[in-house]
Amino acid sequence: MEKVKRGERLIAMTRMLVDAPNQILPFQVFCDRFQTAKSTVSEDIAMIEKVVAGYHLGQLATVTGAAGGVRFRPLLAWKEAQELLLQVAQTLNAPDRILPGGYLYLSDLLASPVVTRKMGSIMARPCYDLNVDFVLTMETKGIPVALMTAEALGVPLVIARRSSKVYEGSAVNISYPDGTGGIETMSLARRAVANGQRALIVDDFMRHGGTAQGMIALMKEFDTQVVGLAFMLAQQREQPLTDLPEWPLMTFTGDGITEPIVVSPAKWIMEQGDRP
Repeated sequence: MEKVKRGERLIAMTRMLVDAPNQILPFQVFCDRFQTAKSTVSEDIAMIEKVVAGYHLGQLATVTGAAGGVRFRPLLAWKEAQELLLQVAQTLNAPDRILPGGYLYLSDLLASPVVTRKMGSIMARPCYDLNVDFVLTMETKGIPVALMTAEALGVPLVIARRSSKVYEGSAVNISYPDGTGGIETMSLARRAVANGQRALIVDDFMRHGGTAQGMIALMKEFDTQVVGLAFMLAQQREQPLTDLPEWPLMTFTGDGITEPIVVSPAKWIMEQGDRP
């Protein structure tokens, strides 16, 4: 095999790390791929780590131990996250965004891979050390941002449905209050989740919290621990929805009927200031 130039090797190694977010890649993987010594790989990793940190492109860390290696975590610099959410909030505050029933039109934003990937990186950031096994969302609008969060965390996406599908096998079905006095149903295939796993719940919009409470109840049926809740947009509340950690990207006031809806970036993000 022709010897790989260092510049080519650095580019290829960076791509391999970016394609496996939050996964530990042993040094031997790079040694075998590029037919080089572990000491050389270590020097390359140090250089990539310096550039990634210097330009705030994420976090590259060496993990020691028997199962050690190197791990890349996508991180959006807080300043960039704040600018993104300020821009999105301004877009959502346009009067023509209001839909009947006091909802906001979000579909164009949720259809943008660029926007949802950045949102997923922000949602994943406080959850990297929580040992999340999968991201759970409810069909259908929450799927894009939940998928990008799962990608950043390097875990599967699990989707709860309104009704069970025959091609998913046997399922657990529950009924839950929707927060407005009605009753909804939720279904999840038994094979989708294993007992004892840890889940992060992600959704696009939270007003009354019925769907989020339903997903929490569904996870209890699987003996699965919910480690937190993340929303693209959540109603500003005096008290949190549950005793679980909550990470909304943006919050809103008003009901869109008697009072205008006003969207702003979440306080916990704006409080980060200019930190990397």
